[in-house]
Amino acid sequence: MKINWGTGIVIAFGLFITFILYFVFKVQSDSTYDNELVTEDYYKKESLVQNDIEKQQSANQLEYKLKFTKSAEGITVEFPSNFDFKNIKGKVSLYRPSSQKLDFEIPISLSSSNLLIPNSNLEGGLWDISVDWTYNDSSYLNKETMYY
Repeated sequence: MKINWGTGIVIAFGLFITFILYFVFKVQSDSTYDNELVTEDYYKKESLVQNDIEKQQSANQLEYKLKFTKSAEGITVEFPSNFDFKNIKGKVSLYRPSSQKLDFEIPISLSSSNLLIPNSNLEGGLWDISVDWTYNDSSYLNKETMYY
């Protein structure tokens, strides 16, 4: 039986579609493939966006802004020196875009105007750092992306 070029193209497309569908079903059904979300409560967090925007605007209006610096010990977050560090409360969230397993949060507990995130908690790579903090009933949010 002789196959012309039109029949060959249809057979090639059919095999290609079968090949792609096989891998789609394999990845979706196999639990060893990691199909993680960006965050667990994505839609709940999306509803808080306006609140975050207002906090970021408040942080941008500060005379002295937060400073993020890398060192051998880790990442240092320097709060404004004109604020009394004892009244600063909040949390620092570190998000690793490549792996949800590396994400963690640190409560802000200061003994000076600096907060050290130790390098023992940090794998090398890209980190999104979010500092959600309050000072005298004012809320602030600072975000920084660093390669550590």
